[in-house]
Amino acid sequence: MSTLSTRSGAPVSRLTFGTMQFGGKADASASQAMFDAACAAGINHFDTAVGYTGGASEILLGGMIKANRDDLYVATKVGYQGGASQANIARHFDTCRRQLNEDAVDLLYMHRYDPDTGLQETFSTLAELQSTGAIRHIGVSNYAAWQVMKAQEVARSLGTKIDAIQPMYNLVKRQAEVEIFPMAQDQDIAIIPYSPLGGGLLTGKYASGETGRLTDDERYKARYGLDWMHNAAAGLKSLADDMNMDPATLAVAWVAAHPARPLPIISARSTAQLAPSLAAEGFEMTPDLYAQITALSPTPAPATDRLEEA
Repeated sequence: MSTLSTRSGAPVSRLTFGTMQFGGKADASASQAMFDAACAAGINHFDTAVGYTGGASEILLGGMIKANRDDLYVATKVGYQGGASQANIARHFDTCRRQLNEDAVDLLYMHRYDPDTGLQETFSTLAELQSTGAIRHIGVSNYAAWQVMKAQEVARSLGTKIDAIQPMYNLVKRQAEVEIFPMAQDQDIAIIPYSPLGGGLLTGKYASGETGRLTDDERYKARYGLDWMHNAAAGLKSLADDMNMDPATLAVAWVAAHPARPLPIISARSTAQLAPSLAAEGFEMTPDLYAQITALSPTPAPATDRLEEA
């Protein structure tokens, strides 16, 4: 269960809004409309990164948060390009602050693990930013569980800790269940997963012949190109149709309903596209429905691989 909270002390919302499309596929007007819709639905947690849409994501978000800054939780990420050295973190974070027009953020993630930079250098830099009030919480994205634990030991030696992790997680990408989720629960690390809709696969649109990242982007084709994944998406759509619901609502609600209590990141290009994901904010997942959805995809073996004893 997350212990993250806004500056005013409110707990972060059940859903997180990802602003990766701001200034890209969503222009300024569409971005503002989605921000307003997210706030109206009770979302107070917003996620961006220094390089999203060439910096436009942070610039647009920075203008939107000003009126209610203390009631919003703002996360950004650095180090996707250039590594996790002190110099690169400082350079990226200075850019974040300039683009957001903010002196401080609530959560700063290392965007990915850097095997070429010592963890002492990386986390000393983050600890220093935290001690000066430039960041409130420390996060990591796309780290394996063993990488988190190595980093956590360093962070503890510096008098701090890792507060959040951002892994990929959805109905057809469940590897995080094996070690990342148990590790995060043990270490009191908030889980804030991205891609709850599987690049749009779990919306059902590809089964209807529509196009998007899974047809246009080679990385997404490779990531979600297996037949069983498409079969799981078809099963989810069938279940949603029987309930007179949108499959995207079920996909997001399923992620949020995991016993580890993740805070899934939702995103979209327009308010119309966002609406089904937003509907998951108030959706109560029953144990029976959760089990039905879970059964649509293979449950990964436990870390010990002794599945017969699980």
